[in-house]
Amino acid sequence: MSSHIKVFFNLSIFILLLSSCANKSDKKEILAQAKPSLKEKIGQMIMVGFRGISVTEKDAIFKMVNDYHISGVVLYSRDLPSKEHVKRNVLSPTQLKKLNQNLQAIDSTELLISIDEEGGFVTRLTLADGFENHASHQAIGDLDNIDSTRIWAQNMAHELSELGINMNYAPVIDLNINPENPIIGKRERSFSDDEESVLSNSRIFIQEHQNQGIICVPKHFPGHGSSDKDSHKGLADVTHTWSKKELIPFQELIKDGSLDVIMTSHVYNENLDTLPSTLSPKIINNMLRNDFGFEGVIISDDMQMRAISNFYDFETSIEKAIIAGVDILLFSNNAAPCPEGSNENCVEIPFDSEIAKKAIDHILSLVNKGHISKERIEQSYQRIKKLKKQL
Repeated sequence: MSSHIKVFFNLSIFILLLSSCANKSDKKEILAQAKPSLKEKIGQMIMVGFRGISVTEKDAIFKMVNDYHISGVVLYSRDLPSKEHVKRNVLSPTQLKKLNQNLQAIDSTELLISIDEEGGFVTRLTLADGFENHASHQAIGDLDNIDSTRIWAQNMAHELSELGINMNYAPVIDLNINPENPIIGKRERSFSDDEESVLSNSRIFIQEHQNQGIICVPKHFPGHGSSDKDSHKGLADVTHTWSKKELIPFQELIKDGSLDVIMTSHVYNENLDTLPSTLSPKIINNMLRNDFGFEGVIISDDMQMRAISNFYDFETSIEKAIIAGVDILLFSNNAAPCPEGSNENCVEIPFDSEIAKKAIDHILSLVNKGHISKERIEQSYQRIKKLKKQL
């Protein structure tokens, strides 16, 4: 039998098996066993935000999941680019649960459905929309009570699990070095300025989420707690305020095997590198991978935050992040508009329903040109695949 006939024969058998499946779960199992293409592996390195309180086959996000096999989605309550208080993905518990079920049913590969649910100021699930009210990290840290922390984390994790959310961008394990920090301290997002308090509360938070089948994404490596600027809005330079003490929560949680995923920060620290952390091989590959021995998935903070987008174009930032060692590139697709009277360095970032396709096509082009190796893509793909086996 010639090689061409063999290929045709094998393909015919695969199609026959697929069409004879009794239900969708059987089809998903067969599809999952098919060898993924390079483009599909690249798709697993992309996570995006989208518009819509429901999903149909006509929607752009359906195509991104079904055709481009992206790793996951990130949910938001408000649509910031619209410049209005427009709802984005969240209306009510019933609506959100249905949305997540429909998203999960699109592709054979388990979808990471993620959210920033820290409690306090940083919540996408508000009491006004029928969700539970969760205290902030700072409020829990101030209580300094193990039982209170456990109940708080249990309630949060249970709610997320019931809604079909399987990844939470939390806990925040930044130390509250600067209480006036506009994005950490002032937002009550840190448990404490004491590393032992951060460690004890974070461990409980992570354990309770794992018990509910939810992946935690501690943040923001190598520490955002000492900054005096918000990296959402521009450069956050911690060169003169950051200390090695901020690494301790990451080091200790890696050492005891608590961390499956870590989110990078976009802070700039000239003492570590001349690149922001997310784009730095010295910080990600050398420090986090080699020095600390972290073998899990590294996910970027939003690549559209202005600490990145004000200084690097879309294509350059993607290439640098992958070379640095990032496994999943997060594009919120939900950047706030430039404030009135802002300087010309602030670039408007509109919503883009094709952003996942553009990112995947660009990475594929980088591989084809030899700028990024297939082996580098395979590294990230295998880490992500291993992570999803937990779900």
